[in-house]
Amino acid sequence: MATYKKRGHKPSNKEERQKAVEEESTTAEVFNTLDESASKTETWVADNQKYIYIIVGVAIVVVLGYLGYNRFILEPKQTEAANEMAQAQDYMASALRASGAESDSLYNLALNGGEGKYGFLDIIDNYGGTDAANLAHYNAGFAYLRTGKYQEAIEQLESFNSDDEIFAALATGGIGDAFLQLDQPEEALGYYEKAAEMRSNSFTTPRFLLKAAITAIQLGEVDAAEEYLLEIEDEYPDAPEAEKVPVYLGQARAKQQ
Repeated sequence: MATYKKRGHKPSNKEERQKAVEEESTTAEVFNTLDESASKTETWVADNQKYIYIIVGVAIVVVLGYLGYNRFILEPKQTEAANEMAQAQDYMASALRASGAESDSLYNLALNGGEGKYGFLDIIDNYGGTDAANLAHYNAGFAYLRTGKYQEAIEQLESFNSDDEIFAALATGGIGDAFLQLDQPEEALGYYEKAAEMRSNSFTTPRFLLKAAITAIQLGEVDAAEEYLLEIEDEYPDAPEAEKVPVYLGQARAKQQ
C-alpha cells in the first residue's frame, strides 16, 4: 500500500529528522546554485550590455537594409531592366525568323543594342543581379552560338542560372552545341548527357538523348549510343526524335560488328 507524507508532517524519530535536514540542505544548494547562475548572467549582461545593444542593432539594420534594398532598389531595378531589354528581345525574335547576313545583323543588334536601346550585354553590365540580367545571359549565349562565337556562347550560358525544366536543359545543351562546334566532342557529350538527365519531359529529354547518341557514335562509344537511342524509342515514342532512332541505331550496331 502506497504511503505519502501529509503537508506539515513533523519528523517523529532521529532518522526522519536527519533525512529532513539533508533534503533541506540539498534544496538550499540547488537554489543557491540557481541564484549564483542568475547573478552571473545578470553580471555578464550588465558588463556586456553595450556590445549586446550593438549586436542587436546591427542585426536590425541588416534586416531592414535587406528589406529596403529589395523594395526600394532591387524591385524598381528589375522593372527598369525588363523594360530596357524589350527591344533586344524583339531583335532576337526577328533574328530567329531571318536568315543569312540579315540574321547575323539582328543577332548583333540584340547583343549590342540599337535605336538608342540596350542590348543583352548592356543589360548584363548595368543590371547585374536582376532576373533580366540572368535572362540576358541566356539570350546572349544563343546569339553568340548562332553567330559562330562559341567560346563567348559558353561563357554566357554558364552564367545563366535557372530551375526551369526547359530553360535549364536548353542552356546546358547549348553549351554542348558550342563545344561540338569547337571540335571538342568529349565535352559536348558530357553536356548533352547532363541536359538529358536534368529533367524528364517530352521536349528536352529526347532532344538531348539523340544529340548524346550521335556524339557517342562519333566517339566510338556505341554501347552508350544504343542505350540513349533505345531510351528514346521506349519512353518517348511520340517525340520527333523517335523517327530518327532506327537510322542512328543502325549506325551504332554496324560499328559494333
